[in-house]
Amino acid sequence: MMPDLGKYAVEVLSSYAVSLLLLLALLLMTLARGRRVRQQMQEMEQKMQSPGGTPRG
Repeated sequence: MMPDLGKYAVEVLSSYAVSLLLLLALLLMTLARGRRVRQQMQEMEQKMQSPGGTPRG
C-alpha cells in the first residue's frame, strides 16, 4: 500500500522520519516541562500554606 515516490523516495521518507522524530521530541519536552511546572506550583502552594510563608521566586 506504499505509494510510488519515484526517484525521490529516500528524500520523502527521510523527511517523514525526521518530522515524526521532531514531533516526538516536542511532545516529550512539553510533558517534561508540564511535570516540572506542576511540581513548582505544588511547592509554592505548600510555602503559602505554611505560617508566615510567602512565595519566593
